[in-house]
Amino acid sequence: MLFCANLLWFDLVTRNTGSSLSGNRIKQLTVGEVELWLPEAILAWAVKSNLAGLQGLEEQIESREEGGRAHLKLREGFQPLLTVSGIGQILGMTIMLETGEIGRFATVGDFASYCHCVGSAKLSNGKRKGQGNVKNGNKYLAWAFVEAANFAVRYNAQIKRFYQRKQAKTNGVVALKAVAHKLARARYYILRDQVPFEVNKAFA
Repeated sequence: MLFCANLLWFDLVTRNTGSSLSGNRIKQLTVGEVELWLPEAILAWAVKSNLAGLQGLEEQIESREEGGRAHLKLREGFQPLLTVSGIGQILGMTIMLETGEIGRFATVGDFASYCHCVGSAKLSNGKRKGQGNVKNGNKYLAWAFVEAANFAVRYNAQIKRFYQRKQAKTNGVVALKAVAHKLARARYYILRDQVPFEVNKAFA
């Protein structure tokens, strides 16, 4: 919904004015500004309708996040999660609830696989020979680490450089999954050993 509303606005403005706005700027638009950007009534109406839905959805998300924070707190053993680039209270609580006790994972590879951060393709002599059961693991942890990766790439310069190097060799999706994999591995050791996140170790 959020993506579609932003895409509609971007498409209409670009095609009709030759200009474009960022996603954050779109969220801040008033009805008056929409009418200035798109003086044609039918186009302005289409964008205003989508903006109303967008703003209503964001209010619901904020309300649910506030409710979650009011009734749920990170347990002491999970506090080091907040030192990981890209992980805040909501993602931290998601990871805590979906992981359980970190000791149930014998190795870091087991945990990364459970988070869907490891490819399941089976190779033989460099050729793909099928794949494992992609339904195994936890889709919520997979989502949480991809979200964390998005934030980490945006706000941590060292992680961004790692992402850009991977992207140059592959593509954006694969590069982002590589960041998510690194974060999942770091998170395993952080919880197992109760130590803070060290970006130089995780993204050396």
